[in-house]
Amino acid sequence: MTTTPVPAAVERAALFALLGDPLRLRIVELLAEEELCTCHLIAETGAKQTTISHHLRILRQAGAVTSHEEGRFTWYRLSAEMLGGMSGQLASLARTAALARRDRLPCT
Repeated sequence: MTTTPVPAAVERAALFALLGDPLRLRIVELLAEEELCTCHLIAETGAKQTTISHHLRILRQAGAVTSHEEGRFTWYRLSAEMLGGMSGQLASLARTAALARRDRLPCT
């Protein structure tokens, strides 16, 4: 068994860490329902503008959220493809766990 994470595992862990913050998870939940601008996210979460902007930047950099400008407003949309990929990874783990060995290896 290896103790050093392989690069793919580090990348997957970073994606799942995106949803580890309660406010970021709430932003993702809100954007799953509709496209919103920062002012809507502030109103829905009660968080400060700088905090919302910080979390949106993290989500954009990870590819979880896309944005486009209309006039003086920036609108944000959730990337369904990225979440679908995360969902697929979890489903794969669940299938693997269902088929996992039931006999135990000896302890050393």
